[in-house]
Amino acid sequence: MLFLLSAQPWSTGVAGNTYNCDAPLASSLPRTSISSSSELSSSHGPGFASLNRRDGAGGWTPFVSNKYQWLQIDLGERMEVTAVATQGRYGSSDWVTNYLLMFSDGGRNWKQYRREESLWGFPGNTNADSVVHYKLQPPFEARFMRFLPLAWNSKGRIGMRVEVYGCAYESEMVNFDGKSSLLYTFNQNSMSPTKDVISLKFKTRQNDGILLHREGQNGKHITLELVKGKLILFLNSGNANLPFPDTSVTLTLGSLLDDQHWHSVLIEILSTYVNFTVDRHTHHFQAKGESNYLDLDYEISFGGISGHGKSMAFLHKNFYGCFENLCYNGVDIIDLSKKHKPQIFIMGNVSFSCSYPQTVPVTFLSSRSYLALPVSSGEEKVSVTFQFRTWNRAGLLLTSQFQHGSGAIILVLNDGKLKLSLFQPEHPAKDVTAGCPSNSSGSGCGSPVGGFQGCLRLISIGDKVVDPISVQQGTLGSFHDLQIDSCGLTDRCLPSYCEHESECSQSWDTFSCDCTHTGYAGATCHSSLYEQSCEAHKHRGNSSGLYYIDSDGSGPLRPALVYCNMTDTAWTSVQHNGSHLARVKSSNEENSHPVFFKYRASMDQLQAIIDHADHCQQELAFHCRKSKLSAHHDGTPVSWWVGRSNETHTYWGGSLPDAQKCTCGLEGNCIDSQYYCTCDAARNEWTSDTVVLSCKEHLPVTRVVMTDAGQPHSEAAYTLGPLLCRGDNSFWNSASFYTETSYLHFPTFQGELSGDVSFFFKTTASSGVFVENLGITDFIRLELRDSAEVTFSFDVGNGPCEVTVQSLTPFNDNRWHHVRAERNIKEASLQVDQLPSKTQPAPTDGHIRLQLNSQLFVGGTATRQRGFLGCIRALKLNGLALDLEERATVTPGVEPGCPGHCSSYGHLCLNGGSCREKRRGIACDCAFSAYDGPFCENEISAYFRSGSSVIYNFQELSNYTFSKNSSSFAVLLHEDLTLTGEIATVSFRTTKTPSLLLYVSSFQEEYLSIILAPNGSLQIRYKLDRHQEPDVFNFGVKSLADGQLHQVKINREAAVVSVEVNKNARKQVILSSGTEFNAVKSLTLGAILEPRGADPDTQQAGARGFSGCLSAVRFGPATPLKAALRPGGPAPVTVRGYVAPSRCAQAAGPGAPAREATRPFAGRSGSTDEGEPFVNADRSGSAVLGGVIAVVIFILLCTTAIAIRIYQQGWVYQKNESNIQKNGDNAETALKSELNMQSTVYESQKEYFF
Repeated sequence: MLFLLSAQPWSTGVAGNTYNCDAPLASSLPRTSISSSSELSSSHGPGFASLNRRDGAGGWTPFVSNKYQWLQIDLGERMEVTAVATQGRYGSSDWVTNYLLMFSDGGRNWKQYRREESLWGFPGNTNADSVVHYKLQPPFEARFMRFLPLAWNSKGRIGMRVEVYGCAYESEMVNFDGKSSLLYTFNQNSMSPTKDVISLKFKTRQNDGILLHREGQNGKHITLELVKGKLILFLNSGNANLPFPDTSVTLTLGSLLDDQHWHSVLIEILSTYVNFTVDRHTHHFQAKGESNYLDLDYEISFGGISGHGKSMAFLHKNFYGCFENLCYNGVDIIDLSKKHKPQIFIMGNVSFSCSYPQTVPVTFLSSRSYLALPVSSGEEKVSVTFQFRTWNRAGLLLTSQFQHGSGAIILVLNDGKLKLSLFQPEHPAKDVTAGCPSNSSGSGCGSPVGGFQGCLRLISIGDKVVDPISVQQGTLGSFHDLQIDSCGLTDRCLPSYCEHESECSQSWDTFSCDCTHTGYAGATCHSSLYEQSCEAHKHRGNSSGLYYIDSDGSGPLRPALVYCNMTDTAWTSVQHNGSHLARVKSSNEENSHPVFFKYRASMDQLQAIIDHADHCQQELAFHCRKSKLSAHHDGTPVSWWVGRSNETHTYWGGSLPDAQKCTCGLEGNCIDSQYYCTCDAARNEWTSDTVVLSCKEHLPVTRVVMTDAGQPHSEAAYTLGPLLCRGDNSFWNSASFYTETSYLHFPTFQGELSGDVSFFFKTTASSGVFVENLGITDFIRLELRDSAEVTFSFDVGNGPCEVTVQSLTPFNDNRWHHVRAERNIKEASLQVDQLPSKTQPAPTDGHIRLQLNSQLFVGGTATRQRGFLGCIRALKLNGLALDLEERATVTPGVEPGCPGHCSSYGHLCLNGGSCREKRRGIACDCAFSAYDGPFCENEISAYFRSGSSVIYNFQELSNYTFSKNSSSFAVLLHEDLTLTGEIATVSFRTTKTPSLLLYVSSFQEEYLSIILAPNGSLQIRYKLDRHQEPDVFNFGVKSLADGQLHQVKINREAAVVSVEVNKNARKQVILSSGTEFNAVKSLTLGAILEPRGADPDTQQAGARGFSGCLSAVRFGPATPLKAALRPGGPAPVTVRGYVAPSRCAQAAGPGAPAREATRPFAGRSGSTDEGEPFVNADRSGSAVLGGVIAVVIFILLCTTAIAIRIYQQGWVYQKNESNIQKNGDNAETALKSELNMQSTVYESQKEYFF
């Protein structure tokens, strides 16, 4: 048993010259040249089936109208067929509405002609007399043709009259027997020095064999080989200097080319360029380096490798089959061979005709197809052989029932492997069935794998060969749903519709794409998984970090890994391989080659990032000693940089192109005013220029060249920063539509095989069309059909289809909603916001090409009806943005831009931050939040040592009211600040007890204190009446002094207090001491000294203060830690002791020990208890004396420190000088050392000014 697990592509021969190739071919044939499967009567015979013929019954009608009938035409010889035409039977209700067209060279092994845009048959007639003409693109060559009716008039029978158009076809053929070959030696003077062209057609039923081979020196060769039914072009450059993958290249095309049908091949070689075409599918390749595939020997072999060849590496089979019209650079190789010209050396038996073996394949069209064949009775054994091929990995291949129904043998294809099961073998076999009969429920047919779908050929039972034609004629066995005398297997992965280099695999009726590791998703891997910019990442609420961005969405560019720095604007940073300090060596030194910067994204990706950005820049820092940066006196540049298009630029940062000035020259602050760059002063000391390049058209920098470092004792170095880009000019590009009759128009949407449309919209209208594009019959449309329903409708020739997404909440809420629609040959999909995506599968064998010809309408329709009212933003077609704002400026009824983003993106402002509108986007105002960052998401934390404190004094705060809804204070002065409610939050981490976390005091001895008791439990104490005892609330006995981060939130409304611990433990209590917090004075974090009117436990905790981490502290709008660590606000803050900014609130995890990473709170902490008030902090009288003493001590310490530092700088300078002299060879180390030393000196000079 021989089985072939591969597949059959649909391909036809290359068309000949179709000029005037449209003569009618069938009407001039004798009646005997037209035959059929059957006829209703002699007057309905195939001889009456010529176009426009009225004699007889007026056309052909078979005896039974079913899908197994056919009408066949024998053209007498191979002809080129360019068109067909059909009619119904004259004067009747019999006509065919859909049919298949088959062709063959020898009247066996038929091949189906498939239109490129469809796998279905040809459209037929709608009445009996009109003629439907169809031009074949491309044409084909054949002698025999068959029309197979698929559907016909439901009120009549099959009825056909046909005509075939074309012209004569001439060809030269050669037949190879698997041991023969041709060797062509050509005259080198007749060779084209720039191009080689090889063309041929071939047919074979062997799946392996050498078609052609040409060699050169050092193993260089070109070989075309059929391997497992696919053509592989092997290219070996013989260049030992290239790595192996670039030395040897394989190009693969075609599939199941061993189907005994003609396939065309064209190879074009232009030095390093190779075009490889098989049956209209082309592979383009360009070799790297200096490879030249034309530099080969002056001989080429066909059908195998000549024995004269040098290469012994090709131990492969020769070709078995036929060549047709074999040409090498216009030379007819077959004609030379037939004439026995001396240029041709024939090896083995070569004949100049092509035989047509009578192999009859059988196609199993469905899982219920079967072929039942009889087995000779009385025999004790049964032998079955056949060849099969399929795309399915599972299916029932064969069953043989024993007599009396007592057992069976079953052959199953399971997961690509054959499995044979034998039941009761002592009984002789009765019959053999391939596939699964529809009326059978016996062994195997109930198997979950289902029936076999694919092709069988060369079937034998015992020593008898099965003739499928006898089966077709009803004289042997029985069958169901078969296509006899044709293998209808289709390679659905050729061409592959899987995008972005995804892998294609298929079954009988469909294909699938493996998108793993591609960065894309969807049925054809069309849709990118990533946002298109850092701006888009930011407005999904993402924080700073490494992200993939896909600048062209579903376009050809792959995603790029960048760093997104989320500040008030989103910055995109792309790093390169040269971020270290690069030293420019003297010209007489070795390795003076300039540095070429290679980025972590391709140049195409970088250009896309730059084009989409609002602004891009790159910083260059130059360090020079006796080395100039600008031009010589004669104007000759001595340094320059190279941009992305390999162009040279001599201008520097902050200036216009072609202006040779550094930033300091433009600002007038160079170290020497007669120069425009500091380095141009050529001082005998290290100086520097820092420039920022910001011309988008020239970025990024790919190379920096400095040529003035060749003088004695001159040195130079530079560092290039990453490419930085901010913003996304397409993300906020929007237009507002004010009338239903207005629209924007753009060029036709290009999405024949796959395409996507994405945008944001917001509206208060209940319906309207977003996008529409029309063709003759095809169209696409996206619309808001109802307030809670978005619909994507389209037609590609299979009838209108719709995909709808419905929402439980309306879309016309004047908030931004995101829509993304995609259509490909597999399915159509629609997604709105985060709602589940809806899909509509495409017909398996339907039209696949979307053919549009009108302009694209945005915000309206061609009829100016059902237009959209509202805003559309960030409209992209196949990942490419449309400039709505530019078009809106010249369109009546449409305005550029669209205000009001906070309603959609305000939720990104966290932790009490408020949203502020910008023209393009939003900004989060964190002024009254305990957090900062672009979305108020970064906790402000501080590390407290025991005895330290932060004191926040309340003063007049304008225009605030303090309530549950607004969380702010009333407009009152110090003694009059009375609160009827407040919200307080604090997060902490400590291991010390007792501790005072927060203390709010008043001028009337009322207070709020949050403490950790000696056992670590949390206590909250409210005293809202100086004449009563405080209300004390204990929250559990569990110790919170466990080194983990804990959050406490208090919400008081009059006498009702709600407390939340760690976001889950909630408790509500009622105060008995009062409902108002009167004359609020100050808030203290940490230690307090003698709190007036406080209870003993609060006093004890206040004396100890707090040791650990505090973060996210807020009392109403007051944020004491932010006021202390981010100065500039209106509130006076006093810091006592050691309080340092920290990231201590970022817990490593539950139970992790408190490990603080802090830096001292410079200038605002000290070892004494006396505070250092901030700029706007009030100083009490008692603090003045301590301040004076502290200043005196500080001056004495500074004087001593300065003297020590001067001595140290002198020692460091002498030491560095000594090291530089000793290590002169290690120039880079010396350079860095001296640069660091000089930087230290400059810093030290600054430190002298106190």
